[in-house]
Amino acid sequence: MESDHRDPRARSSWPKVRLLTHHHTSRLDVRLEPWGTNDLPLLERLNEPDMTTHVGGPETLDKVAERQAGYEKPGSRQYTIVEPGGEHIGWVGYWELTWRDQDVWETGWAVVPAFQGRGVAGSATGQMLEIARAERLRRFVHAYPMTVNAPSNAICRKLGFEFVEETDFPARGGGFVRCNDWRFDLFGDPGP
Repeated sequence: MESDHRDPRARSSWPKVRLLTHHHTSRLDVRLEPWGTNDLPLLERLNEPDMTTHVGGPETLDKVAERQAGYEKPGSRQYTIVEPGGEHIGWVGYWELTWRDQDVWETGWAVVPAFQGRGVAGSATGQMLEIARAERLRRFVHAYPMTVNAPSNAICRKLGFEFVEETDFPARGGGFVRCNDWRFDLFGDPGP
């Protein structure tokens, strides 16, 4: 599970983002790259209504621009998911959160529809967990998929997250959504 940590100053040499519309059924081996300045079109795609159903809906263009500016900063802990041909097909990341009076990491992920159902989000999240583990800064990573988001809840189970509880979690546009709180112990046994 190695990630490609290129020098952030060399981002201009990274592949340009092209969003694909075809669908393959085979599983993909993907890699992570630090989020780059060229990834704004991908972030815009990940903000469309069909991609934001389980996170409270699309954000404003100003919020997307703000998110892009934060994601592209070196050390942001936000990663582009890259398929074997070099296409940028999704996002995974983690960030600081205080939850139940504990400093933890929160994580999230998204994959464009043409590449969903092929193990991409699970593989990318597994790679991201190894990056977070190597930091040795926080013990737990939490994921908060909506209770009705079966694919994301399945990823948590498959990767060894522990189910904590159902909870009301703040939604993007205000208010709360019903989510499952999943917790991954970064200091636990990394497995095989």
